[in-house]
Amino acid sequence: MSIPLLNASGCLDALAAPDVARSLDAFVTKTVTPLPRDGNPPPRFAETDGGMLNSIGLQNPGIDAFVSDHLPRLAELEVTIWVSVGGFSAADYAVCCEQLDDLAEIATIELNLSCPNVEEAPETAAELVAASRVVTSKPLWAKLSPATWDIAESARAVAAAGADGLSLVNTIRGLAVDRRERRPALARGAGGYSGPALRPIALACVSACAAAVDLPIVGMGGVCSGADVLDFVAVGATHVALGTILFSDPLAPDRVRAELAAAQVSSSEAGGIARVSDSSGRLSADWTTEKDLQIG
Repeated sequence: MSIPLLNASGCLDALAAPDVARSLDAFVTKTVTPLPRDGNPPPRFAETDGGMLNSIGLQNPGIDAFVSDHLPRLAELEVTIWVSVGGFSAADYAVCCEQLDDLAEIATIELNLSCPNVEEAPETAAELVAASRVVTSKPLWAKLSPATWDIAESARAVAAAGADGLSLVNTIRGLAVDRRERRPALARGAGGYSGPALRPIALACVSACAAAVDLPIVGMGGVCSGADVLDFVAVGATHVALGTILFSDPLAPDRVRAELAAAQVSSSEAGGIARVSDSSGRLSADWTTEKDLQIG
């Protein structure tokens, strides 16, 4: 059983932690925009009982500096590179995707269509995908927000516009209060909520989208263990990304792989089957007992 593991964009600095990046099947960069961004003012992180809030605000060096300075150093790590692209208009997305199109170091472009910490582009997600599709032949994965009434309809729309895969899900907007000051813990007020409490929401979104479209899916949101990975695979994910857990447990990829290997042995002994069902790496799982999802 081989389940590709990635990091969620913004949750790992590959240059600061190259061994962690190499332990993944692909490294996803922080979101890059056409122009440099300083991001939102601090404080930009807040812990909560069930996860973490962040309000980074797409801080990045801009596409020119990323291509000239950052990408060559990432390429030296010899990891598969996915570049997350964002912006504030369809033109922004197109500018970045066009500049990345002929760069052999980049395997995939992930379109960040749903950052809760900045103003959104006026165009629909489908229109942003369509604008990007015109200027690049690279695989495009659309990262969608869970904060929508019908995410399956969003998935159908971006698929029709040319998306090659889905990343599900982005953080969801939340707010924490500093109880000493009785004001929001983040300078911007609300931020993107991630961590274990996001997992049931993410699982519901992956399940809905897997039933709606025939696209590979990176499932993410509160993944902390091999059992969590198998939950996402069970509802339709073909890849799984680790996010918030990397802040507290940078060695999580190796631990999760070990737990998955143990689950495979357990499944085999119990008569369960986990298999790769096609050449794209899409997985299907037939579980005959509940034991397969219980690790540790």
